[in-house]
Amino acid sequence: MNHQVLNNLDLTSLLSLSFSASINELHDRLSELGFGDIRPVHGFLFKCITPNGATGIELAEHLGITKQAVSKMVDYLEKSGYVMRRTHPTDKRGKIIVLTERGWLVMKTKEEIIAEIEKRWIENIGAERMQMLKEDLSSLIHEANEDKSLSKVRPVW
Repeated sequence: MNHQVLNNLDLTSLLSLSFSASINELHDRLSELGFGDIRPVHGFLFKCITPNGATGIELAEHLGITKQAVSKMVDYLEKSGYVMRRTHPTDKRGKIIVLTERGWLVMKTKEEIIAEIEKRWIENIGAERMQMLKEDLSSLIHEANEDKSLSKVRPVW
């Protein structure tokens, strides 16, 4: 897409395209580094289980999907070595999902890649504009969700 076409897009399209470009770059880089089995939805799940783990119900609510879908996702991530199920610390009948060493490694790697992407954006638009962009987006998100708790704001992928 050329610059002129982008200038004519609405805000939602621009936000969506910038999100997609960032996520695609992140996952291309993760794949190059040996984490090709990770998908964007997994990152949202990892965020919810760090640092102390989460139950399947908590993950389902956070992601806005069924408990069964979470269970399948956790099965996949467990087989891939990113998460493990442990006995819940207060409910011995329940399970809690936590990151493994490989899970923590992919989270650290993701943070480094995101920092590199953000650094490149800063080089492109400047640190002051980047800070303003972050503050403005934070304000808009806060305003749009004033009547909801942030725990009810669900990711989109």
